[in-house]
Amino acid sequence: MTIRESFEQQEKEYLSPYAALSINSKGRLKDEEPCDIRPVFQRDRDRIIHCKSFRRLKDKTQVFLTPEGDHYRTRLTHTLEVSQNARTIAKALRLNEELVEAIALGHDLGHTPFGHAGERALNRVCPLGFEHNVQSVRTVDRLEKGGHGLNLTYEVRDGILNHQTEGTPHTLEGKIVQFSDKIAYIHHDMDDALRAGILEESDVPEEISNVIGRTTGERLDHFIHDIVTNSMGKNDIRMSEPVAEAMRKLRQFMFENVYQNPVAKSEESKAETLMETLYGHFLKKIDDMPEEYRRLIDEGEPRERVVCDYVGAMTDRFAIAVYEDIYIPKSWSV
Repeated sequence: MTIRESFEQQEKEYLSPYAALSINSKGRLKDEEPCDIRPVFQRDRDRIIHCKSFRRLKDKTQVFLTPEGDHYRTRLTHTLEVSQNARTIAKALRLNEELVEAIALGHDLGHTPFGHAGERALNRVCPLGFEHNVQSVRTVDRLEKGGHGLNLTYEVRDGILNHQTEGTPHTLEGKIVQFSDKIAYIHHDMDDALRAGILEESDVPEEISNVIGRTTGERLDHFIHDIVTNSMGKNDIRMSEPVAEAMRKLRQFMFENVYQNPVAKSEESKAETLMETLYGHFLKKIDDMPEEYRRLIDEGEPRERVVCDYVGAMTDRFAIAVYEDIYIPKSWSV
């Protein structure tokens, strides 16, 4: 028996009957020899951690564009917090930690620079549309490894595609990540807003605080405990209705006071203009893109999609540098 097979046997013996077992995976887009040490979901997690798009998350905006301070979240730290929340829940419910970790680490690989401002800009100008969850799957299927993709399992790809609120993951592990994503961004965006002086803890309405707590730590703890308590022994991942309603109200509060706050979002229109400008430039001048992207067009991919691939994959810093290189006269930038 290989090490991998012994791990697969341990999953059968220990995990919940509702867990997604590695040995029962629906497989990969392309068949390949199994690893003799790692089960398939562990292998997927490792591939994601080592890919270029994962490393780029460190320099992509979460909510605050170019904040003055070292402790504001980036898309990478958001991803790590989603992963930790998801693993905590999965471990408590005896579900597959390696699957939730792989989904969580990969869920935002296709996100644009400048957060949702960049996503809105590309979706507006590209006739094919642009959604970061769809782009994350395209990133792991088509763009990584020089166009060969990471060849991930169905279950991980499904969880990545369906991590947003309107998605319907086909595994409980995918549902855990879906909840964990919302919990993470509500928690850390509140924390960052407090740090920025945009909010005070006392601003949170009493009807919310009375249900889920009066600090970011209390709320995070309450969300996770509520999911574990209400999902234990069930073929579903759920919150109690009072806590789910409090989450909806807190999310609405965040939209009204942070996500649409003119102080927090004062630079977003500039970021959107920059993204639209880069898209228009490379759509006209395909030869200015790297060879790996031009090759996708030669292989029959729509040029609009490939330009989104290139511009959407940029980090904040690289997008600004490319814009300056194209449009700012060199003598002005000395």
